[in-house]
Amino acid sequence: MACAWADRLLVTACLVAALCPPVHAQALAVQLAGVSGDKALLVVNGQAPKFMAVGDTHAGVRLLQVTPTGAKVSIAGQQASLVLGESPISVGSRAAAPDTGQQRVVLTADSRGHFLSTGSINGKSVQFMVDTGATTVVLGQADAQRLGLKADGLARVGMQTANGTVVGHQLKLQRVRLGDAEVSDVAAVILPQHMPYVLLGNSFLTRFQMQRDNDQMTLQRRY
Repeated sequence: MACAWADRLLVTACLVAALCPPVHAQALAVQLAGVSGDKALLVVNGQAPKFMAVGDTHAGVRLLQVTPTGAKVSIAGQQASLVLGESPISVGSRAAAPDTGQQRVVLTADSRGHFLSTGSINGKSVQFMVDTGATTVVLGQADAQRLGLKADGLARVGMQTANGTVVGHQLKLQRVRLGDAEVSDVAAVILPQHMPYVLLGNSFLTRFQMQRDNDQMTLQRRY
């Protein structure tokens, strides 16, 4: 399993309140990744996070207000309140229902070539890193505990990591969500060590058709 880590972690938490905008409004998945003073760190459609000040516009999202625990944005005249600690949803159009044929996610690589994005497992926010060399979704012990996943009684499996072979525990995740795409019953492994990201491996990725174009990766749901 390939385990390449970026040097810094994004402290994330994501939002969200949904409005019911006109059908013609553009759908954008907006995530609040953090707040620093009078600026908000926003992630739009899984692209690289961007710090924005009030009045700034990025990828069709205008920042209207920043508070210590959230932010307010506008998309095509529709407003939404972003709250730290909530799961991401689409803003600007009705969110696609899980497991529909329209699920499509576009990711942009960071300066080190890693595809990072905030998503959710069983409705709770996590920070993913795409790892096509990982057979399953892989979580560290801290993330597993935060998500309420327990290794007790689960089947054991040996996993090859950058630090050698470790023994993990196998399980199935009820729901794994990335952008507007949600997949059920996803195989995963909990490792007894700290990991800066949840590795988004092939038990999730093979449910999609993947296309790489320079620094962009497009995931289109398979059916």
